[in-house]
Amino acid sequence: MLAVVIVGVVLLFNDKKQKDELIVYGNVDIRQVDLGFRVFGKVFKLFFDEGDFVKKGQLMAKLDKVPYLEKVREAEAFKNSVDERLKSATAKLQKREKAINSLAISKEDFDDSLFNVGELKATLNEARATLDRTITDCEDTHLCAPTDGIVLTRIKEPGSIVSPTDPVYSLNICKPMWIRTYVTEKELGRIYFGQKALIYTDTENLPVYNGHIGFISPVAEFTPKNVETTELRVDLVYRLRIIVDDPDMMLKQGMPVTIKLIEDTQYSNKCSCGHVCH
Repeated sequence: MLAVVIVGVVLLFNDKKQKDELIVYGNVDIRQVDLGFRVFGKVFKLFFDEGDFVKKGQLMAKLDKVPYLEKVREAEAFKNSVDERLKSATAKLQKREKAINSLAISKEDFDDSLFNVGELKATLNEARATLDRTITDCEDTHLCAPTDGIVLTRIKEPGSIVSPTDPVYSLNICKPMWIRTYVTEKELGRIYFGQKALIYTDTENLPVYNGHIGFISPVAEFTPKNVETTELRVDLVYRLRIIVDDPDMMLKQGMPVTIKLIEDTQYSNKCSCGHVCH
């Protein structure tokens, strides 16, 4: 009799545990970005090959920057020239300001000096803007990784002439790592933002990864929008994004995974007022 009771308690516990867990299947999302220069030029050097891992901020490629350095020097020279002319015109204006008080010059000559100073100030601002733009263009001859990733494709080689629309590398994004999965409409009420997840792969000896729900699609997929019958609505599926909290190099993009969503009974029983409702 005692054995029967124990077996019953174990079965009841296992049945409750299964109800508190939701098993879904998905794949690690394939996310990539095409990298290119923001300026026109000739590729000078590429530092990575296909399959190489790069860290955020690492220099990946350079253009020949000689033409841009020349433009910077030209812009600097023009700015300095305008600056000197403005200093001379300002000094002349100050002298004429004193002279006009003693009626030594006409008001027309004073107005001409005042206008000249104003015009040179505007020209100096334009020269500074031009210099800033040429410096930015010169800096854009360096291509840096926007995120951690793995080089998927090396598209160009040294000597290639590229424009701002030409990709040079394709980079697989490593972080953050997402998993795409789906739940049915019946299961939609069992999930919530931030819900904890355990992620299993088919590879032996790999660890169990931790994650949480970061996105729940409000739109059903794979079913026409005009389908409204009760029989077919149960077949609607909703896309989820599971964010992996502890990814490593063994978890690869495109890999199939099994996700166990852990249900928090207290959370799922809470209504909009924040209290547990029965």
